[in-house]
Amino acid sequence: MPDAAPSFSDLTRERSFMRMWMARLFGTAGSQMLLVAIGWHMYDLTASAWDLGLVGLYQFVPALVLALYAGHVVDRHHRGRIVAICYGVQAAVALALLAAHQSGHDSRELLLGLSVMLGAVRAFQMPAQQALTPMLVPPLMLPRAMAFSSAGMQGAIIGGPALGGLLFAAGTGVVYGASLLLFVVGGVLIGGLRYVQPVRTREPITLATVFAGVDFIWRRKPVLGAISLDLFAVLLGGAVALLPIYAKDILHTGPWGMGLLRSAPAVGALVASVLLTRRPIERHVGRTLLLAVALFGVCMVVFGVSRTFTVSLVALAVSGGADMVNVVIRQTLVQLETPDAMRGRVSAVNSIFIGASNQLGEFESGATAALLGPVGSVVLGGVGTIAVAALWFKLFPSLAQRDRIAVGP
Repeated sequence: MPDAAPSFSDLTRERSFMRMWMARLFGTAGSQMLLVAIGWHMYDLTASAWDLGLVGLYQFVPALVLALYAGHVVDRHHRGRIVAICYGVQAAVALALLAAHQSGHDSRELLLGLSVMLGAVRAFQMPAQQALTPMLVPPLMLPRAMAFSSAGMQGAIIGGPALGGLLFAAGTGVVYGASLLLFVVGGVLIGGLRYVQPVRTREPITLATVFAGVDFIWRRKPVLGAISLDLFAVLLGGAVALLPIYAKDILHTGPWGMGLLRSAPAVGALVASVLLTRRPIERHVGRTLLLAVALFGVCMVVFGVSRTFTVSLVALAVSGGADMVNVVIRQTLVQLETPDAMRGRVSAVNSIFIGASNQLGEFESGATAALLGPVGSVVLGGVGTIAVAALWFKLFPSLAQRDRIAVGP
């Protein structure tokens, strides 16, 4: 007789998982608050859409360059300690920005240089966090644990930017100080995490071992289709880098408005992740994934043409809910089909796609906005996202026809 499906209360009794969940809550809130501060700070210094795009590019390039090596490191070393070190470095970045602002030595070059450091850190942090979760819960709990993790992250993404926007009233330095505190708390929590570390063979670093994650994903077309969909669709549809322009010049709100705009996708994502925690998607997962991405593109078009703050908030919130369906299906599928000894390297490849769709997407938005204006950039990206979702139905039929996340034993 098969084991009964674990309940949500069973999940909350997994103490190591809950400790990591709390650590990610603080760390994600600190990260989002820091990103809001850097974006507003840069636009306040330069008033340039191009420079806002460069912030995203400068975070993406080091993450891309280091990702495969970082995945190899994650599979060789203690994943909890790697995440703790990453939080410590981000705390140092917040401290440096606080000191520079207080002393009057803040500059465009400093913001771009520290953006490079943040990108390098996240090359290690993202695969370590993703590969750590399956080690803390039984396999049957993983889909629910992934959805609950996403719910916590979205709660932090809501609270971080919203609080950051409010704290701007007290000064930019206060925002940097608050993010510093959040990183310290998150680092202490994750640093005290205890779990059984499997004994692994310390493979020498070779091209074959570094690129093993790429080969693994390439041979599994549904996984390849799911993560490449995120790359191309969100790369085109992302508008986060342009939120300072929309808040200041189009919707005519201040920093508080930008904080709410930045938080709106997370509100929708939080609602979706809570629903997915209670009722995980069990059937037609491939079709659901592609339709969710198409809905995301529609929301970007609506946001792009909107001149009403309320309509813009709703469009972004619905886009966040649609994207969360994409995130939960994709991450659960990848983790369930990957052996633990390779999860770091596979998660590193996945992080390249995620990073490209976020940081590189910010650069694409800034570059096209410089040519077409912010409205033209967002609308064109939304239409492109819809086109990509339709194309993926044809290019990856095994993904489109996938009925359940887990196939076979």
